[in-house]
Order: sequence, then C-alpha cells, then structure tokens
Amino acid sequence: MTGIIRWDPFREMAGLQERMSRLFEEASGRRRASDDFITGSWIPSVDVRETKDSLEISVEVPGIEPKDVEVSVENGILTLKGSRSFEKAAEGETYHRVERSYGAFERSFTLPTNIDSERVSAVYRHGVLNLTLPKREEAKPRSISIKIEDK
Repeated sequence: MTGIIRWDPFREMAGLQERMSRLFEEASGRRRASDDFITGSWIPSVDVRETKDSLEISVEVPGIEPKDVEVSVENGILTLKGSRSFEKAAEGETYHRVERSYGAFERSFTLPTNIDSERVSAVYRHGVLNLTLPKREEAKPRSISIKIEDK
C-alpha cells in the first residue's frame, strides 16, 4: 500500500526548471559544482489565520536557527528572509536521496492597513516561526449600542 503524497506544483516547476537549466549547461559545455543541484532558493510553507485581535502567520522553517531568520516590516510589507545550509557527506558517507530543500528563501506579504506594525512579535518553537500581527484598536470590530429616546 502506498502513502498519500501531497502534490506541490511549484516544486514540480522548480524541478523542471532545474532539469532544463542542466540540459542547456551540458549542451553549452558548462558544468556545475557537484552539489549545486541541491542548493538554491526555496519557499517555506505558511499558514495565515485571522482572529478578532490579530493576524497570525505560522512559517515552517525546520533545521534553521532562529538567529538565521530575518523578519522585517517596512511600508506595510512583512518580509521573511533566511537560509538553510546543506551538510556535505562526511568521509565515507554517501547520500542516496535528498528531498529537503536548501539555500536561501525570501517571502513577502502585503499587510492590511489595520495591522499595528509596531507591535509585531515572533516566537520560534519546534521548527515553526509563529508571527503575531496585532490589529490596531480602532480597526477591531466593536458593538454599538442603540439608544432609545422617547419624544
């Protein structure tokens, strides 16, 4: 019985691009370093959810130290940058399969105007970076009571 494998069209396109690049490099006589096919850019998966008080973004970055991830907010754009290094096989070791992505990544998100960018916080736990982007007080929904006046 086989397991269910989640299809990622972007990974498929990246693989196709890599094969086409390799084909053109080989045709032109240029050769790449032995582990260049393993490194490159990749995109970590994210979940974005909204609560009454904030937006919450969870970013999968396993194998990356928190100090190697940069989070910034500028002009209403949240940017995440970092990289994951490939560990070369030690003497006498050989990799038979490499499926994890390595190299630099960068993701940007345009924030809604109701986010208070001064109060953004980030917590790293078990390979997941959790960002909390609080809403401004005036942007939170509020109930308005209706006064009844007698004439």
